[in-house]
Amino acid sequence: MGNVPSIAVSDPSVPSPPPTSVAAVTATGRSRDPSTGPGRVTLIVNPHATTTSRRTREATVRALARRFEIVPVDTEAPGHATILAREAIADGAGAVFALGGDGTANEAANGLAGTGVPLVPLPGGKTNVFHRLIGIPKRLGDAVDHVAALADRWEPRPVDLGRVNDRWFTFAAGFGLDAAVVRSVDLHPRLKRGLGPWYYTASAVGTFLREYVTDAPRLEVLTPDGRVLGGRTAIFQNATDYTYFSARPIRLLHGQDLSTGTLSGAVLRHTRPTIMPGIIARAVIRPLDLGRHGAVDATGQVPEVTVRSVDGRPTATHVDGDYIGALVEARLTVGRGALHVVA
Repeated sequence: MGNVPSIAVSDPSVPSPPPTSVAAVTATGRSRDPSTGPGRVTLIVNPHATTTSRRTREATVRALARRFEIVPVDTEAPGHATILAREAIADGAGAVFALGGDGTANEAANGLAGTGVPLVPLPGGKTNVFHRLIGIPKRLGDAVDHVAALADRWEPRPVDLGRVNDRWFTFAAGFGLDAAVVRSVDLHPRLKRGLGPWYYTASAVGTFLREYVTDAPRLEVLTPDGRVLGGRTAIFQNATDYTYFSARPIRLLHGQDLSTGTLSGAVLRHTRPTIMPGIIARAVIRPLDLGRHGAVDATGQVPEVTVRSVDGRPTATHVDGDYIGALVEARLTVGRGALHVVA
């Protein structure tokens, strides 16, 4: 969902972090105490999310309406959730709930970043990584009950966001192979919906063999301390986990979370088939750190990096598992406390 230009854009300045004090300021300028509840809430629903239907939408609205003043709105196109979130702020909403997957949460976060108006994501996708990272239950029914109970203990808290040029991300971004896999999966939404992580696995094998065994695009990552890390694929996370395989968290790089004010990155130097079993093992065996693999260079925890093409070929790019096009160059930064959440 959503698009960014396929070439680098000018480096945006990172907005100041939203206020972290108890008092929040609404779009109308009035001071409000979040501990008393959010007041009016906009519920953004992506009706095309993997596990969302008209029935689940209506049931969710009914359940939440018992505890909140709910105004439901549906997305109509990629990028629409960002617009709806901004409209909610302008209308004085005290919070935005987002029913959908990680793409919907990402778009809503892009509309709310830097405003202090909190986001509450509800699981309507297949994986729902950000939802789980902040403590939202995996099943929608459990999540709705959990959020309804929050009406009595409304406590917004700040979390960091990463940024690729002008696009915020909530937990991860990637350049190269994993982004090309996302692009491939998105071409077949029915298979994505039906097979979930198994279709991702099959697509990963196919994409690797077609595009990355020979003549893969070359990129490099420039770190603040002057290192230049060259390779074929780069991944970054600003959260504890990079994704999930069904119920299993995939923790690629250790020591990172949503409050460190940094990104952690890894650059895969080459994509020869002989290294892939070790790469996969470090992805699925939780104690292992991808950055310690012999074919990987780790950035460590850094506040920003630049990723750019070496051979002039645009590189497939994703944020939060959402393909955003192919970039020649990108600057990654961190907005410390840029988003408020309640979970």
